Amino acid sequence: MKKVLTLTALVAILLLGSCEKENGDAAMYQPSPNRVVVILSDSKTASITYLLSQIGHDAKTCNGCVWDGGKMVHENCMGDGHYCAFAAAVQLQQIGTDITATTTDTFDLTSEDFFLMPDRSLYYGKDEKGNDIYLNIPEQMAYRDTTTLQFNFTGLFFSETAAYSNN
Repeated sequence: MKKVLTLTALVAILLLGSCEKENGDAAMYQPSPNRVVVILSDSKTASITYLLSQIGHDAKTCNGCVWDGGKMVHENCMGDGHYCAFAAAVQLQQIGTDITATTTDTFDLTSEDFFLMPDRSLYYGKDEKGNDIYLNIPEQMAYRDTTTLQFNFTGLFFSETAAYSNN
């Protein structure tokens, strides 16, 4: 439990970002909220991967975003926009060229059985040559697995530039 609280505090600090001066001037740097944070565990062989972004929109601007119970309805903190902070602990898996992300916390995203994930490009870091790397997640309706109760996001891919505008 203590490790979970420590990791939660670390993620909260990372979400708030940091400020630094560049070359002595007063310019402040605020990192993008759209990023991947990898935290090594005590064993140094496993890691926890967090996807961080801002998603969702105000219900006042939505005429219905998801099909639920036979009608189109608005669901808070899902879909396009920047209304809510999004943080999901996931396990990334690559088989051949297929990359998937499976949530590791059952109800972090929603208590619903579905999650409308907007397309997002998340800054992953730099490669060995110093090039930027982005993890790109295409828009998709993810459904909770009935056995594991986790969400699976499919069709992920890496690139040197952001594939999506994150709107």
